[in-house]
This record gives sequence, C-alpha cells and structure tokens, in this order.
Amino acid sequence: MKIDGVIYEIDWREFRIGSSFFIPCVGTVAGKQLIENKMRRLGYAVIVKIVVENEIKGLRVWRKKN
Repeated sequence: MKIDGVIYEIDWREFRIGSSFFIPCVGTVAGKQLIENKMRRLGYAVIVKIVVENEIKGLRVWRKKN
C-alpha cells in the first residue's frame, strides 16, 4: 500500500479484530480513503481516524467485527 509516496507492507492476515496500526502521513484525507477502499476489498470492517501521535500526524486504523 502506498501512502504519501511511501510503500507500506502490511501482513493483512495478521491484522486481527481489536488490533490497530498507525501510518504517519500528511495527506490524511487521501490516505484515509485509500485505506478504507483497501479494507472494503479485503472484506474487513475498520475505523480510520486522523490522529496526532507523539507529535506526528497520521492515520490510526482499528479492525472491528463485521
């Protein structure tokens, strides 16, 4: 998955319900849309929030039950 010109390799099989990950990015609106589209294709229900963590802007993605 490529966000803000950076390629992220995520093992989607290990993305379990209740877990989350953070992706630092500036283009949060476009990044959020890209992640939501990818999750829809994979059949994963997620919550994607624009956040600032440790003074770094990005996206936090949580997997939830379908």
